[in-house]
Amino acid sequence: MNPPPGYFETLLVRHGHAAHRLVQILREIQTHEKWLSRDMLSAVATALKLPLAHVEGVAGFYRFFSSNPVGQYRVLFSDNITDRMGGSEEMVRHLRHLLKLEPNQVRSDGRVSVTTTSCTGLCDQGPAALINHHQIVTRLTPGRIEHMAALIEREVPPSEWPAEWSRVDDQIRLANIKLGTQPEVGAGIAAALARGPQGMLDDLKRSKLRGRGGAGYATGTKWQLCRNARSDTHYVVCNADEGEPGTFKDRVLLTSYADTVFEGMTIAGFVVGARKGLMYLRGEYRYLLESLQAVIERRRALGLLGSAIQGRSGFDFDIEIHVGAGAYVCGEESALIESLEGKRGTPRIRPPFPVERGYLNEPTTVNNVETFCAVTHIAVHTGAWWATIGTSQSTGTKIHSVSGDCERPGLYEYPFGTRIGRILEDCGARDTQAVQVGGPSGVCISAMEFGRRIGFEDVPTAGAFMVFDRSRDMFEVALNFAQFFAHESCGFCTPCRVGTELVVRRMDKLKRGHGSSEDVQVLYELDKLMHGSTHCGLGAAACNPLRDTIAKFRPAYERHMKSLHFAPGFDMDAELSQARLATGRDDRGAHLETLA
Repeated sequence: MNPPPGYFETLLVRHGHAAHRLVQILREIQTHEKWLSRDMLSAVATALKLPLAHVEGVAGFYRFFSSNPVGQYRVLFSDNITDRMGGSEEMVRHLRHLLKLEPNQVRSDGRVSVTTTSCTGLCDQGPAALINHHQIVTRLTPGRIEHMAALIEREVPPSEWPAEWSRVDDQIRLANIKLGTQPEVGAGIAAALARGPQGMLDDLKRSKLRGRGGAGYATGTKWQLCRNARSDTHYVVCNADEGEPGTFKDRVLLTSYADTVFEGMTIAGFVVGARKGLMYLRGEYRYLLESLQAVIERRRALGLLGSAIQGRSGFDFDIEIHVGAGAYVCGEESALIESLEGKRGTPRIRPPFPVERGYLNEPTTVNNVETFCAVTHIAVHTGAWWATIGTSQSTGTKIHSVSGDCERPGLYEYPFGTRIGRILEDCGARDTQAVQVGGPSGVCISAMEFGRRIGFEDVPTAGAFMVFDRSRDMFEVALNFAQFFAHESCGFCTPCRVGTELVVRRMDKLKRGHGSSEDVQVLYELDKLMHGSTHCGLGAAACNPLRDTIAKFRPAYERHMKSLHFAPGFDMDAELSQARLATGRDDRGAHLETLA
């Protein structure tokens, strides 16, 4: 084996030769070497005293890691549906043509590879791409594609490409609380210290704040459970792995409101008794790392992080940032913790829950970026104030990431209870046929439902709000989402690993015009099988857009399938029940084999 390069030992020392730092170590090696050779993986395994198979398994799990050379320039186009609507597929083909590249191949001279990634969190200013994982290019056009090809051929470093290409605007269209005037730095911590840990926790419960990551669990209850867990060590984790296609609110909060987010994390540390916080930053937001670290350093200098915060003896809390390596499933809190521990991001079996045994097997509260931002405002203005905003079951405001067919994409912050139609009016949507709320795992809303309201009691959302006008083919939208789930399945459980792939195969068959009503019956059957048998929520939600679009936009499917004609009153569930009786099969695992 060739000896590792000189920086290797320095890297290991900086990470304390800790096995739970494996993902971060591999990420930094990948940045330096461009790829992860077997010799390098072997050196890492030896240094960390880990089996080589384990290190290779971790390296193979994350899509930003590569065990094969990827070229001097690795171009990853966002493959989200809104990027496709902006012409990204044609741009990928054009760039490959200009560079004389085959799909999924590195050019023979080793200079460049061009492929896709699920979503870059830039849906409001796409089509977008990542260059070597840490430089972004927004608002791609055919002209920029030709210029990019010329720069690559001349071997111009990405850092010397036109600065305008990497411009990312916040695009805040409507601000309320979290996007409005922010509390004075340190004011939230001072207010929490005045109340005391239990007093702050009680006020948080009065606010009825629910998590802004999508699940909507009561934040006060989660913190109480973590605080009560018996251990000398507790952790606070900020989930900044905003991987749901169509969502980019956390990107803006981290760009322009990081102080408020870090303050919320510090208040959480005070309440639950944690001395350390960790932010899990999605790999696509790697370009934000230096600016976030600068905010942390400034807060340390101000006495807002570190030892004896604001002069309170015993109140010690600091924050560290971990960067992900490309895995949507790590947005699930237990998978995120596995990744923080240097493992594959496979969701854990629960119970025990993270508040009991989380990071490094210690009590851990995991909350979303927007949730921590809300906590700071509640600390300053009180929980009673927050509870007067929104609805009784959904208090406060929610930030919506609006993209797609509208004149003014960007961020809109509304109190819960706001009509979907109001959001469409404000963003300048015209002739809208559908809105995908909450990303692919959310719900598809038709024009007849635009009077419904955002909130946990009606239309829950993680923040994505994707608009489709009547020129869009909703079958193609559903197919893109199906491809996303198949690509992002962690592969741990058979129903999800096999089921998501079977969904894509059936939909590809329908797209080619070779489908029939039997194929749609199979899709419904797959939905039922996955919904009740997958290891985590990814597989359970994988068919949500499929189910919604078949029910609400059936003509879109009929246009793709010559032989598919639904009779009036057709009851798919009844048909499936009869099919089960006829085949005598109700075993989920065995039935997947018949559906293949």
